[in-house]
Amino acid sequence: MKEGEKGGERHKGLKKISSNDAKIKNHIKKAIHNFNAISDFHELGYSDWSASACFYALYHCLLAILAKYGYESRNQNCTFAFVEDKIIKGELSITVEDLKEIFDKDIKEDIESSDKLLDLREKMQYSIKTSMEEREFEELKKRTKELFDKLRQELEK
Repeated sequence: MKEGEKGGERHKGLKKISSNDAKIKNHIKKAIHNFNAISDFHELGYSDWSASACFYALYHCLLAILAKYGYESRNQNCTFAFVEDKIIKGELSITVEDLKEIFDKDIKEDIESSDKLLDLREKMQYSIKTSMEEREFEELKKRTKELFDKLRQELEK
């Protein structure tokens, strides 16, 4: 299928779609898959990849929220801006602080000293480290689970 053909259209932002329960469920299925990968990577000795799995577990929950509202996204900034707008309008019960745990466009601190999940993912992805300390891993998994549960509850409303 070529770009521009029905079903193969590419876009780099938000796209209006019909709200689709199957798409929502599939994003949740992918989120669960990524959440399970957090421990799998750790057990295999690839805990640096656990940080990416944490981020994408949460990100697919956000994509499910967009699908619930009839949108899809191919751009993380657009995804976060959409969710933040819904929070500010009172349409979502998660907080801006919850969202900033995953991504904070206004973060001013050095990535090395940041504990935001996106920054931890980038730190692990772009550094030469191949593993996380056990305490760091457990904290990352715990924080991810808390946000994961909040986002899933949002979808069940």
